Amino acid sequence: QVQLVESGGGLVQAGGSLRLSCAASGRTFSSNAMAWFRLAPGKEREFVAAIDWSGTMPSYGDSVKGRFTISRDNAKNTVYLQMDSLKPEDTATYYCAGRNGFLGSVSFTAGSYSYWGQGTQVTVSS
Repeated sequence: QVQLVESGGGLVQAGGSLRLSCAASGRTFSSNAMAWFRLAPGKEREFVAAIDWSGTMPSYGDSVKGRFTISRDNAKNTVYLQMDSLKPEDTATYYCAGRNGFLGSVSFTAGSYSYWGQGTQVTVSS
């Protein structure tokens, strides 16, 4: 089973940037689609971004499109989320998730992902 460890969260002012990392253990990482979701207090879990096994087909949620960039380095078993032009409404706990099978294609649904990290907090001040 793959284990995921997120890092890179923190406190940043509106308009600033952060880069989240998600390091994976296990031999199947390079064949799996990976995604980022976020959960804010009082809100439902929200799809942020996903990337297929090859890293050539990223997908984004409408609220982050044009500001966030997902990427992966299969040699390092790591997926990244570059977050630019951050807004206070981006404040949330961000979770990395991985999906087995499906030929490494992405899903926008949290239930499609079989393993998750512990989350990293991102706080954007106004």
